[in-house]
Amino acid sequence: MRRPRKIFLIATEPSGDHLGAALMKELRHRFGNEVELAGIGGREMEEQGITSLFPIGDLAIVGFAAVARQLPMLLRRISEAASAVVRAKPDILVIIDSPDFTHRVARKVRKADPSIPIVDYVSPTVWAWRPGRARTMAGYVDHVLAVLPFEPDEHRKLGGPACTYIGHPLIERLDTLRPNAQEAQRRETPPPILVLLPGSRRGEIRHHMPVFGETLAALREQGVTVEAVLPTLPHLLDAVNEAAAQWTVRPRIVTTEAEKQAAFRNARAAFAKSGTVTLELALAGVPMVTLYRGGAVEAWIARRVVRVSSIILANLVIGENVIPEFHQEECTAQNLSSALQNVLSDTPQRKRQIEAFAKLDRIMDTGGRSPSERAADVVIAMLDDDKIYR
Repeated sequence: MRRPRKIFLIATEPSGDHLGAALMKELRHRFGNEVELAGIGGREMEEQGITSLFPIGDLAIVGFAAVARQLPMLLRRISEAASAVVRAKPDILVIIDSPDFTHRVARKVRKADPSIPIVDYVSPTVWAWRPGRARTMAGYVDHVLAVLPFEPDEHRKLGGPACTYIGHPLIERLDTLRPNAQEAQRRETPPPILVLLPGSRRGEIRHHMPVFGETLAALREQGVTVEAVLPTLPHLLDAVNEAAAQWTVRPRIVTTEAEKQAAFRNARAAFAKSGTVTLELALAGVPMVTLYRGGAVEAWIARRVVRVSSIILANLVIGENVIPEFHQEECTAQNLSSALQNVLSDTPQRKRQIEAFAKLDRIMDTGGRSPSERAADVVIAMLDDDKIYR
């Protein structure tokens, strides 16, 4: 009788915790009592049975200055995590996103015990910047579980580890993103709902909220009336309210995920900061205009290291720059209000986006199986390999 498989998982952010919990649930479904799961995670992974080595909230640090102040603690946590993996001697280690932390752990584990296979769930953005990371990863990661369909080809071209597309978590939420008949009718009924998405970090709120307000004011001056809805997170509500109080056009501010999804289902268009939300909007079939305005140093670095033709995730997945994007000094009320009129009205630009979004189901297809099921397939295949399973 073989001993239970032992799998160690590490996630340090809520999004990774969600992925880890879904994978744990699927592994327990497949193996029953013949699997031991341990690791580092948040509330969802703990609900699936792990006792986290330390609270992942310790690692919720944003900004260069904050990281510098907390560096001794971060280095200690990295060493603690790697030592825990080596002591546990699992049959496989699954690191989930958060590469600044998890990849440092993986390198230490590989050096201390090269016999432990390592799977990386969510590829770093090697296709956007620092492409040399892919080849470096091949030295300490055995397999990458990609959530974007173009990533396996990128890893092959860049000399990275073996990589399998397993599907993006958003594809499991299509029923909450897409409108029913009544909501589809609301999209065509004036005044149009315009969803505003200035970002989910305080720095993004600070950089983006003024130009959002200026753009709404410009639309009104141009005779365009919209019903503005601004989804945000509860911990950002005070900052968003304070900034929106200066606007001449006041949005309806909502804070729950259900309210955000309802806004997506009813929206005629969106005005969004670049990021994963652009793919969420595209899957919901909402035409959009995007922007990103950062600090001067951040912008200087980005101009020199980013190697893709678009920073909009939906454009990259579609393979065509159908969504307009404005960066830094381009983020003016005149530019943005003009672009928004093109997606609020029945124009060729709006039609082009809608037609491109219709391709996403085919591009992101996973054969009717969930990302967690496909992720478990890869993990189990590695466990069952005679060269790996001990």
